[in-house]
Parts: sequence; structure tokens; C-alpha cells
Amino acid sequence: MRARYNIIGQSYHALAKTAGIIAISAASLFMAFSAQAQALSDWTANDDDALLFDLRSGNYRLGDGVRGYQTDSGICVDLADIIMAMDIPLRLDKKSRRATGWIFTENQTITIDRDNEMVQKADVTAKLRSGQIYDVPEGWCVDVKSLSEWFDVQFVPDLSNALLTIRSDTQLPFERALERKEQAAKIRPQKSFDLSGLPQSSEPYKFWRTPSVDAVVSAGGLRDKQSGQQFDLRYELYASGEVGKASFDARLSSDNSGVPENLRVRAYRTDPKGELLGPLKATHFALGDVSTFSTPLVSQSIAGRGALVTNRPVERPDSFDRTSFRGELPNGWDAELYRNGQLLAFAENRTDGRYEFLDVPLLYGQNRIEVVLYGPQGQIRRDTKVIPVGLDSIPPRETYYWAGIHEAGEDLIRLGEFLPIRQAGWRGGVGVERGLNNKTSVAASLFSLQIDGDRYNYLEGSVRRAVGPTLVELSGSSNLGEGMAFRGQLLGQLGNSYITAESIWTKGEYLSDQVEEYIDSRHSLAIDHSFKIGRKLVPFHIDTQYETRSDGRDILDVTGRMSFNLKYLSLTGELNWEKQFSDSGTNAPDQLDARLLATGRIGKVRLRGEAVYRLAPEKRFERVDFTGEWRAGERSDWRAELGYDASLNRARAGIGIVRRFDRFSVTASAEAATDGSVAAGLNLAFSLGPDPRSGKFRLSSNKLANSGQALAIVYRDENRDGVRQAGEPLVENVELTAGQSVALSATDANGRAIIDNLLPFRPILIGIDSSSLSNPFVQPALPGVVITPRPGVAVTVELPLVSAGEVEGTLVRRGGGPIAGVGMELVDGEGRVVREAQTEFDGFFLFDGVPYGSYTVRIAKLSAQAIQVPVILGARAVVDEENQVARLGAITVGTNANMAQNDIGRPDRGNMP
Repeated sequence: MRARYNIIGQSYHALAKTAGIIAISAASLFMAFSAQAQALSDWTANDDDALLFDLRSGNYRLGDGVRGYQTDSGICVDLADIIMAMDIPLRLDKKSRRATGWIFTENQTITIDRDNEMVQKADVTAKLRSGQIYDVPEGWCVDVKSLSEWFDVQFVPDLSNALLTIRSDTQLPFERALERKEQAAKIRPQKSFDLSGLPQSSEPYKFWRTPSVDAVVSAGGLRDKQSGQQFDLRYELYASGEVGKASFDARLSSDNSGVPENLRVRAYRTDPKGELLGPLKATHFALGDVSTFSTPLVSQSIAGRGALVTNRPVERPDSFDRTSFRGELPNGWDAELYRNGQLLAFAENRTDGRYEFLDVPLLYGQNRIEVVLYGPQGQIRRDTKVIPVGLDSIPPRETYYWAGIHEAGEDLIRLGEFLPIRQAGWRGGVGVERGLNNKTSVAASLFSLQIDGDRYNYLEGSVRRAVGPTLVELSGSSNLGEGMAFRGQLLGQLGNSYITAESIWTKGEYLSDQVEEYIDSRHSLAIDHSFKIGRKLVPFHIDTQYETRSDGRDILDVTGRMSFNLKYLSLTGELNWEKQFSDSGTNAPDQLDARLLATGRIGKVRLRGEAVYRLAPEKRFERVDFTGEWRAGERSDWRAELGYDASLNRARAGIGIVRRFDRFSVTASAEAATDGSVAAGLNLAFSLGPDPRSGKFRLSSNKLANSGQALAIVYRDENRDGVRQAGEPLVENVELTAGQSVALSATDANGRAIIDNLLPFRPILIGIDSSSLSNPFVQPALPGVVITPRPGVAVTVELPLVSAGEVEGTLVRRGGGPIAGVGMELVDGEGRVVREAQTEFDGFFLFDGVPYGSYTVRIAKLSAQAIQVPVILGARAVVDEENQVARLGAITVGTNANMAQNDIGRPDRGNMP
């Protein structure tokens, strides 16, 4: 029997490289100016300090990512991830808090004993110092300097490029194995993670489902030099549930006196599969307070009371080159919009409690859009989505449609006074889009809009065509006899530069949401490029727009934006120049504004600052704001603010603290200004919703109404039929995963756990974190169950555990030579690949955590082609109570013949070739 060391635990192999680079970039902005200390650190793991590295040795990439953290004294990395990536026979036992095994050769033995604070390497014993190992949610996080010392190699972290490089004076054993399988690795395709092929669980709609409610109550006092003394009491309630087999949400907010001011109600259904309304095959329909769609020349997306229906994909933008974002913006909050890590726009607090980013331009390729909300006491919320712009924006022979009618600017139930907007009044429209082939699509729409009190009717059409590495769209619109407008749009990529060009011409008296009155033409050109300075990428954006007008005023507007990611600081600078040309000969003075946004960290303090400075026509500061945040404990955060407003000639300073409990959070703040103004406030936030475990209610600090929930039930599937029986035991203290993240919840004594904060209407895999299982021979029967969360609704997921074993063997050529670096597959009786492995330098392979059953071992198809051997189908293994380790022994394969030996994995059948 060959001794093998296994890792107790499981790392995340499916984390995407893009997500890792984003996490590293964010962490590099918040690096601490702290000295290396030997004393015990009070640092604790948090999301802001999380890192994800690519582990590399020479030209080779090892594993699928190594997790880590930025600590007060340096960088630490997950020991289990290192062991898996480097294939080191080191046993990590979290229960006994010991790691034992050897590094690269059998005489390089090592023992790490946490309880006895000892590290023994061969015959040398050293004391385990404070700060060498941190306990984090993923497991043991080891300081890279200590790891280098223990492994006799140098681990070099590179934060700017998300790399952890291994440097060694001699060639390591795994490097020699990688050389042998390099040819097969080059032709092996990238595998996609298809959620549709995994088990699904859905929660049926009900005629009534008690809603979950998110509540925010704020009370504050103010003594202002201009407005005098006042006391404010505000509240906001957001509820989501189900009625009439449809989802509904409602938002109620008050004025400063606690009197209800706004009430918005919406009933809707959303189905990413497009199975709504029978033959309409809709993906979404809604009644109540809705937002309609936008088009290039006619309509903007405006909120109002009405109805809409569409079969567009849930994540598809309004048009191929731009999209709009809107959402609820609580009182005192502001929002920022980022595209591919570059700041695009700000949205400050509004009276209607919403934020809107309209007609956000998209680049050719992948657009990672992130909306970040900042609360008055340091709260941060993030909503991220990836929007592709390319040839497949509308699939060939697919037709998308939409239709909607609503009264813009009006709430379904108006409580306060009506606030008129330019687009107020009833408006409606219908549109269709059709993909003709892989490169061409067409669209047409009809509208009836009310603008500035007058009604206009429109017909709009467009054709889109892919030409080389660019997308071109030509559009035309007529407001039925009064005027016409034409538009040409180009999105393309030239090397590492992204180009967006647009021209609009009008004829006659054309007026719409997108084209203002007196506009004769508008031409714009935008270029995005990232310059490489050393190892750093510096994104640069320039946008030039020239507008001609029939009233005799032409306008030139130029905006430049550049971001710098330094070691401890991230800076985004923006310049905007506006010049007007008048037919009368008297031109308005040029206007030149500069804006600077900075984020970084000094010690434990995270800093965020913004400054706006007018360079012309007169030089002066418009506004300066600085914010500092630091942690006061595991559940508490401090926030300090400094600011100056030139329009009020007032400087101010404030301090606040937020304290998070399991059932609610509390924030308190105080502020003073140079003109004698003072203010103080208290904020209480909580959520109330049904408890799916008991059917009663629960209080939570998580946003139950805004997000989805999952109730997971973990049980031992003793008869392995995949269905929970009454007598099968429930399993407690099992941790769960949600997508690629560990859910911070474990099952209770009844085997149940709730996972909160799931993004609505986005499929996600709910599974079991195998590293939390105390018995390595009990494993999940499934990789997980896919659910599509709905706001305020808990979807029930049953996750079975089954007894498991191992399958091992050695792959050799006819004549006795081992075959290294070959992909192996373990296939169940239904032809599904349940485990994958690769042969090591001596041909050995191991499938661990194999549920009981009968299996076939074979060589992966592309690996078999690469080394010119047949796919093995005859090697069979049986794993059961009597045979937990199925040892296949040597499996011989020839280059021009089928397998010469295929033994069944039972000890009594014989395993010798």
C-alpha cells in the first residue's frame, strides 16, 4: 500500500481570475503603513483585506488561486490552498490544530503544532511565534515570510499584479512533473461551470406570502445659523413578499417630521428562463411603480405608475452601447458608479429617495459595472454586474420585445405634493429587436410621449452590424411630420484602446427625451486606454463632444479622466473644459473644473477624499471632503469627516460610530461647523421577516426584503436515494457555501441553516463546505443545488451527505514506465464524471471523497490524444462499506491497443498487472 497524505478541507477551485484581480486591486489601495511586529496582533479577517493570488513558479501557474489577507504586519496566505496548489503531502488537521508531513522530499519532514506553539522541521524545533499563523474563516493563514522559511523557498507577493511567485535555486519536484504534462495542458480547453446541468430547487409562488420588511429610523437635532433649531424624525420601510402568485415590493418614506411622504408599490414576476404569460414567453412583467426602457434617439428610462412586459434577458441592457441603473437611495446616502474599476459618475441624495445613472456608455467587450452606495455613518453596499458588448448581443433568429405604458413622475399612491418633471404625463411605447445572423440585427419602436406638456408621437428604427472588431449602429427617428433625427454609433477595439464615436443630426423641429430643443447636431468621440508604467496599469479616458444649436450657441465639451493606483493610495483625477461659441460674437468665458477622488489607508484608518476646484473663469475651491474610517471592534466602526463648502463659506467636522448586532444595527453621529452650526443624530436599522425554520418571525441586521434567502437542510442519506426520509438523521455544525463564497452560517441541531444576502434573480449554487465535515469519509452526495433567489423569500434546499471512500491506482505504459500528468476521470453508472484527477510523476492517481457506488475509471479524452493512448473504459471500482478504499493497482495501457489490464477495485479480486 502506498502511503498518501490528504488535505482535510477544501479550497475554492472555481474562483475566476478576474474576481481575484479585482480583489487584489482593492486591497492594494488599502495597504497599511505598519511596522513588522513580533507582538500579538489584534488584526482580524475582513472582506476589505481579502486577497486572491495566482500562484506561479517560473512559467507555470499552480492550482486555481491562493487566498490570503493583508494583515497589520504583512501578507498571509491560506495554507490549505498552498498545499493543494503545490501538491505537497502535508496533512492539515483543523480539529487537532496540527499539520504533519513532508515538503518536497521525504527527509524534509515538518510538524506544526498550534496548541503546543511548536514548529519542528526535520530535527530542528522552533517556537511558533505570534503573527506567524492567523485564524481566518477559510482556515490557517500563514505569513509568507514564515512560509518561505519553513519550505526553504521564497514566496514573493506582487499585489499590483495579483501574483504569488515561488523562487528557488533548484528545480522543484512539481516543476519536473509540470514539464512532462505541459503539452497536454496546452491543448486542454477551459471548462465552463454550467449551472443548468446541476440539480435545481425552486420555491413555488403563493397567493400570499408574508413580506419581509427592512426598516431604517433616524432621529436628529440641528441648530443652524440659517434655518435655526429643528428636530427631525424620519423613517423608511421597504417590504417585499408575494400576493396573487406574484412578487410585490413597497417602499414608504416620511418627511423630516415623520409624516408619510412617498409610497411606491409594485407587483411583478421575473423569470430568467422566459416562461411567463404563456405564448408571450416573457422574462419580466410588472404593474404599479415601474421604469420604462430607453432608446438611442427618443425615450429615456423614467419612473412612474403603469405597466410593462418584456422577454429581454434579465441582465440585458436597454441598448447595446449603453444602459441605465436606478435603485433606492436612503436618506443621507450617496452613490458612485464604476466601469471596469474606473469611476464614472456620482449620485447624491435626492428628495425622491432614488439614484439614477442614465445612459451609461458601454465599451466593446466585457463591462464590469459596480454601483457603490455610501451611508452617512460609513455603511457600504455594492451591486456588481458584468455586461458583455459583442457579436452575440442579440442571438441569430431570436426576437426580443418590450411594451409599456405609465404616467411619468407619478407614484401609484401619492401621499405628498406632486413634483413636476419635464416628462410628466402619460406615455407609452412598444419595440422589437431581431437578430438576423451572427453579425446583423434590426430594431423598431413606436412611442407616444408627453414632454413639457405637449404630446409627441415617434417612429424609430435601427440596424446594427459587426464590422471586424467593431460594432456599428445606424438609427433614424421621426416625430411624425414635425422633424427627423439620424444617428451613427461605433464601438470598437484597436489594440488595447477602446473607441466610441457617435454623431446625431436633426432636421426640422425635432424634440425628444434624448435630443433637446435647438439641437442641430451633436458629435462625440471617446477613447479608453490603459498605459503600462512599470508593472502598473494606468487607465485613461478622454471624451470630446461638440454640439451645434439653432439658437446660435455651439458648445465644445472635453473631459479627461485618469486613475493612479499607488502603493498605499488610489487617485482618480478628472478635468472638464467647456467652451461656447456664439453667433453674436460675444462668447461666454471658458469653464475649467478639476475633480480629485482619493482612497487609501494609513495604518488602520481607511481614507476617502474628494476635492472640486474651479480653474476658470476664476480660481477657487468649490468643495473639499475627507472621510476616515477605522474598526473599533469586530462589530463596530468609527467614521470621522472633514469638509469645506465654498458656497456656504463653511468648514465642518463630524464623528460617528456604527454598532452591528445580530438583530439590528445602531449608528450615532455628531457634527459641528465654523459658523456655529451643530447637529447630532441617531439611526436604527433592522429587518423583520418570516423565519423559515419555525414559521414565526425573526429580527436580523441583514437586509431581508432587498435580498434573497435560502433555507438549507443537511441530512445523512443512508439509503442513497437522494430523497430525505423521516428516519434519516439531520447533521449539525456543517458550514455551507453560496456560489464561490463560504456562507457565514452553520447548521443547527436540526440540520438547518439560513443563508442571507443572496442577489435576487441570479442563479447561485448552494452547497456544503467539505472542510467543515469532521469525518473525511462522509462527503456531499451532490456538488450543490442551484436556486434562483427572490427578494424576501426563503428557498428550501436539501443537501444530502453520504458515506464516501477513495479510488487509487497507477497508470503505466506497457513495459512498466509510469505515465505522468494525465487527466483521469471517475464515471458513475449514468455516465457522469463525478471526480477528476491527474497522475503524478510516478503515474499514481487518487480520487478522494468518492460516494459509495460503482464507477469506471478512464483517461480524459484530450489527455489520451496528447499522449497517444486509448481512452480506458474497462477499469472498474466499487466503493462500499466493506471496501472504502478501492485499490486498482497498476493499470497498463499501450499506444496501439486497448488496456491490457483492468481490475475491479476489491482487495479479494487481485490487483497485480
